[in-house]
Amino acid sequence: MIKGSNPIFRLDMPDPDVIRVGDTFYMISTSMHFFPGAEILRSYDLVNWEHACFVCDRLDSTPAQCLEGEKHIYGKGMWAGSLRFHEGIFYVVFVCNDTHKTYLYRSSSIEGPWTKSNIEGFYHDCSLLFDEGRAYLVYGNTEIYLTELTEELSGPKEGGLHRRIVSDKGNPNLGYEGSHLYKINGRYYLFLIHSKRTEWKRTEGCFAADSLEGEFTGGEIFEDDLGFGNSGIAQGGIVEGPEGSWNAILFQDRGAIGRIPVLVPVTWKDDEKGRPVPVFGSCGKAPSEFELESFRPDHEYAPLIGSDDFGYDPGKMYEADPVHYGCFGFKSFWQFNHEPDLKLICTDPENGRLIVKTDRTVGNVFHAVNILTQKMSFPECEAEVTIDGSLLNDGDFAGLAAFQGDYALVGIRRENGKLFASMCTYTNPSEDVWKLGEEAAVCEEKTEIKEPVLKVSVRAHFGSSPSDPDYAQCYVYINGEKKKTGSDHKLRFRLDHFTGCRFGLFMMSEKTDGGSAAFSDFIYK
Repeated sequence: MIKGSNPIFRLDMPDPDVIRVGDTFYMISTSMHFFPGAEILRSYDLVNWEHACFVCDRLDSTPAQCLEGEKHIYGKGMWAGSLRFHEGIFYVVFVCNDTHKTYLYRSSSIEGPWTKSNIEGFYHDCSLLFDEGRAYLVYGNTEIYLTELTEELSGPKEGGLHRRIVSDKGNPNLGYEGSHLYKINGRYYLFLIHSKRTEWKRTEGCFAADSLEGEFTGGEIFEDDLGFGNSGIAQGGIVEGPEGSWNAILFQDRGAIGRIPVLVPVTWKDDEKGRPVPVFGSCGKAPSEFELESFRPDHEYAPLIGSDDFGYDPGKMYEADPVHYGCFGFKSFWQFNHEPDLKLICTDPENGRLIVKTDRTVGNVFHAVNILTQKMSFPECEAEVTIDGSLLNDGDFAGLAAFQGDYALVGIRRENGKLFASMCTYTNPSEDVWKLGEEAAVCEEKTEIKEPVLKVSVRAHFGSSPSDPDYAQCYVYINGEKKKTGSDHKLRFRLDHFTGCRFGLFMMSEKTDGGSAAFSDFIYK
């Protein structure tokens, strides 16, 4: 048996969907504006997980996805993928909230290659169901619909089944969404997330029917917050494990770190009519600790976060080992802030350096291309990196970010021919949580440095409750001594990014493009 504890991840993994194929569990989660996207993880016990693949390197390479001009897709991009396995083929379906398209990917292997197509229409938080030679999507917000697809899965089937199956009309908070539909032992079960009508709190709902044409009945089945300030746990998939055991993997909002998966045991009991209904939790709660059987107890899992010495050629590694170097040839725990421009980024393997060049000027870090990011972990984490700013132009800034809507930056800036160790922050003043801030960052502290090489670090703290603040601290190493610079910068989860805070290696030009910076010895602590 494998011992586990909740939350099962200390990382941002929103909107999880999970399946089992043979002895292997697979999970997909939302990747938003980060590329490569639609990451799938692999596990043999639901406790330990490792990277399996990215479904897509790019989507449509639109100007916004490539950060051209003032365009961007922060808070949009890929949302809430549905992962299924049917007759030897893996399927992934998701919508992209900037293109307003529905994407379908298929592969005979989880590691790809994946073939891309579109399903005509836009299906919010959709769930794919194969049933008796037919295929369906369930989707929607507040009003939940079931739509039969063509045999080719290219769009709605003419004359096929199309009906509203659940309504949460009038909910002043969040109406039902996050559909996950299953056929289990001949009965249909639809799992949904919504908020209670009396307060903002996410809860899990379940509706069941004896046929897809029949009435779906049910309601709320699970309400818990793991002691984290009334922040409910809901939305995700359920999956059968060894010996007929069942578990759900749902997510919980945990502040600036993002949305964190939680494992909830599922049992079955008969209702008053003798029909099986799912029961979530242990005594109605998510357990703090649990034990699960592992299909491969001796398997060694590759880490989901980690350090990097950049002592490799991404082009060669992408061809040789796309599982472990799936981020365009960089290690698979990295993702770029938007679709990267690979002409502007490379490594110097002999000297262990990542080199990033600019070809445009920007007003803030959000519009800088090729920011290489990693997810932060709670309750605390720290990363450090050494920056060589020898080839910075005036107005260039390169360094390490606590990358979120309210960000902190620390690194080397060149101003009027001089180099400075600089710490800058930004806090969005808008009350509109969807609005991305476009103002420039505020410089909190800078110190002139004589040499162009500087080591910096960012440390993040994430609270154990909503009243315990989330913040980032920045440090510079001057004459070998680690020195805090600037304030404790408050981090916030806003819908402008809709993701948890990340470490980010950035290079940006404010006055003249063409400058470059080199990064070495990235250490994740």
